Amino acid sequence: MATVHLRIGDLVWGKLGRYPPWPGKVVSPPKDLKKPRGKKCFFVKFFGTEDHAWIKVEQLKPYHPHKEEMIKINKGKRFQQAVDAVEEYLKKAKGKDQTHSDDKSKSDKGRKAAKPMKIIEEDDEDAFKGGSSDKPASSMEPITKRLKIIEEDTGSTSIQAADSTAINGSITPTDKRIGFLGLGLMGSGVVSNLLKMGHVVTVWNRTAEKCDLFIQEGARLGRTPAEVVSMCDITFSCVSDPKAARDLVLGPSGVLQGIRPGKCYVEMSTVDPETITELAQVITSRGGRFLEAPVSGSQQLSNDGMLVIVAAGDRSVYEDCSSCFQAMGKTSFFIAGEAGNAARMMLILNMVQGSFMATIAEGLTLAQATGQSQQTFLDILCQGQMASTFVDQKCQNILQGNFKPDYYLKHIQKDLRLAISMGDSVNHPTPMAAAANEVYKRAKALDQSDNDMSAVYRAYIH
Repeated sequence: MATVHLRIGDLVWGKLGRYPPWPGKVVSPPKDLKKPRGKKCFFVKFFGTEDHAWIKVEQLKPYHPHKEEMIKINKGKRFQQAVDAVEEYLKKAKGKDQTHSDDKSKSDKGRKAAKPMKIIEEDDEDAFKGGSSDKPASSMEPITKRLKIIEEDTGSTSIQAADSTAINGSITPTDKRIGFLGLGLMGSGVVSNLLKMGHVVTVWNRTAEKCDLFIQEGARLGRTPAEVVSMCDITFSCVSDPKAARDLVLGPSGVLQGIRPGKCYVEMSTVDPETITELAQVITSRGGRFLEAPVSGSQQLSNDGMLVIVAAGDRSVYEDCSSCFQAMGKTSFFIAGEAGNAARMMLILNMVQGSFMATIAEGLTLAQATGQSQQTFLDILCQGQMASTFVDQKCQNILQGNFKPDYYLKHIQKDLRLAISMGDSVNHPTPMAAAANEVYKRAKALDQSDNDMSAVYRAYIH
């Protein structure tokens, strides 16, 4: 790989995670923001946003030599706006340079277009969205919360990310009245973020005391699911399993009793596609509008407003939920086709996550059984290709014996079971998931159901 030589003021394409390269400028970091250890990286401020982050040198490319390449592979309104901001920035920089020296201006005319990026003045913030800000920069604020991703259609199921969340958490809340049913690990964080971003929210929970905190934060209280739906334009639900989801809709004083033409119902629970199909049919039969929108994440990610939402069903409902999804998540995807496609996708994602967690636990216990240091195993793992926040956090939980639930073990086992059943329905083998499922069942038998999924470790040591 060719060495990239950069300096303050250079324009670059910065790549962060799986998100597309975005135009930015190398700037000096705030004095109180230290450079990450052991990494050759530059502090980059991105165009079209107020985001900034440390980016590894191997994830950076000079702006001009790669401009045409990036424009060809990246699409989207916000991306184009960012590129336009760069061009406007360059025009201003050129104007400043001409003011400084007429002779230098003449000599610069024959130079390559890449040259102006060397002379951009760092204090010119006009091309960056939001201008100067009193808010201190933070390398911990992920740009993934801002970018709009557009992927190509992939056969019968196309995926398109929702519009990005607003800069620095500034979201214009919908004027629609929002209902929320289910205040568990995930639902509590979602409701808290909806309220923080100015949404009008009415809540209900089977255990009524859980509503008290949200009432204090400004939420309204619904006495039954039917009442919440009748009071609100869009009602979300997030419960534990297919039975709970059905009971909420079809049971006494349930959602169905409050559905009227035009009312929107959004099912956020991770359930099987058959349950989604049934709920969609009964909701729409009453003139309601239906969207499924299960979430990928954990209690912490829910609290932080960093969930990933995967939606399918009525596209217009998805669009109506835009500000809500921005408040609760870093990215949302709409999957074309029938309702049930989001459930299928989420079960596959959770199947992979659950199987991976069981394999990590197996590796830790095998390390111990063979006289190897579990901490050293983790240190090596976190320096390799499988390094991730998930791996680090779950392994640290195990080594510390801390199994406070961030994602219930019983729920990941439920997801594995449903994924295996889904595989059976299309005659597709899922032997890895089946093996992992047995380990989680063993952990449940050891009374680990209400602990975090990382407690699957205990299935190997008992």
